[in-house]
Amino acid sequence: MSKHKLIIGITGASGAIYGKLLLERLKSMQDQIETCGVVFSENATAVWKFELGEEPSGVWKADGLEKMKLYQPDNFFAPMASGSAGYDAMIVCPCTMGTLGRIAGGVASDLLTRAADVMLKERRKLILVPREAPFSLIHLNNMKLLTEAGAIICPASPFFYSKPVTIEQLAMTVVDRALGLAGFEVETFAWGSSS
Repeated sequence: MSKHKLIIGITGASGAIYGKLLLERLKSMQDQIETCGVVFSENATAVWKFELGEEPSGVWKADGLEKMKLYQPDNFFAPMASGSAGYDAMIVCPCTMGTLGRIAGGVASDLLTRAADVMLKERRKLILVPREAPFSLIHLNNMKLLTEAGAIICPASPFFYSKPVTIEQLAMTVVDRALGLAGFEVETFAWGSSS
């Protein structure tokens, strides 16, 4: 099994549960990770606290994060700020439309947008998980532009055919889909499977 060099970006979009579940899922997939850099946008922590009623640092106090490192959004000396670091994939989950727009415009104003810019220029996997509704024409045009540049737009649209019974199970359908797109082997419900 190949090991991945992964970047996780978490922005201030509503849907902090997606970011939390993504980090928790990665803890159980350490055998597939070589290294994982995590960066929160400036507003991500505030939204996380508002929606989940806890500090994001609670995730970092848990065991199983030996291969994951948190970077500050203003740290342009972090490895992910350069293509020479050789990261395989980046997932931004959830992704605000502001962040998506800055990435589409090539505006690398913080580490998260710089890392995304690096992924595009290096032709690596960039998976953006926008959580917004409805989409404006500007949003759609930015998503079209990013798709043409090589990014994958994976909206935070959970599926129901796995018959989830909790909000966490529902949100996990999006998280697992994003991880699968990034190249991870994820044990999850698949349409047409017997499980």
